[in-house]
Amino acid sequence: MTEPQLDHLVYAVPDLAAGVAEFAERTGVRPVPGGRHPGGTANHLVRFGPFSYLEIIGPDPEASVRPRAFGLETLTEPRLAAWAVHPGDLDKAVRQAREQGYDPGDIQPLSRHTPAGELLEWRLTRRADPAAVRPVPFLIDWGTTRHPADSDLPLVSLTSFSAVHPAPDALRRDLAALGVRLDISQGPEAALRAVIDTPLGPVTLR
Repeated sequence: MTEPQLDHLVYAVPDLAAGVAEFAERTGVRPVPGGRHPGGTANHLVRFGPFSYLEIIGPDPEASVRPRAFGLETLTEPRLAAWAVHPGDLDKAVRQAREQGYDPGDIQPLSRHTPAGELLEWRLTRRADPAAVRPVPFLIDWGTTRHPADSDLPLVSLTSFSAVHPAPDALRRDLAALGVRLDISQGPEAALRAVIDTPLGPVTLR
């Protein structure tokens, strides 16, 4: 399998407005609204480049139900919760991963409208996983939709991205089934760590 490319990192926050304000204060970069999701979440974005970005996601303040995605139902502080990669062929990647002993979950279609009214549609893998931090990425395919990072989003540089895990070898096996590589160190619990270069200097998200 051709190694999938990083698509985006998911930074989950319990309060979207507060999370965006804190990010802007730490980095000197103000994320821009991405849109609202049917599941009760909304997001703001900054990009790493033309095909990768950081998603700051939190409960949609206009929604009536607290969302469960990325642990938002009980989240009390910001957390780098998940990440996504973009394989060359999503269906093939899922099939090959299962053959290698890892099930990334079923492929489901999703969509959202941007604040400008543009409809974005994509497919991604969804796996039932109660873990607060998901060190194995989900897979995503934007199809014919313009990639969110291919727009005039504020730009920051992703300097490094890594994981901590209590069983690094087991995590490496799961990642290998997806054709993904990641720096992993051993620690008491699963965690993701990203260092980004900003106008105010390096900032670590975890």
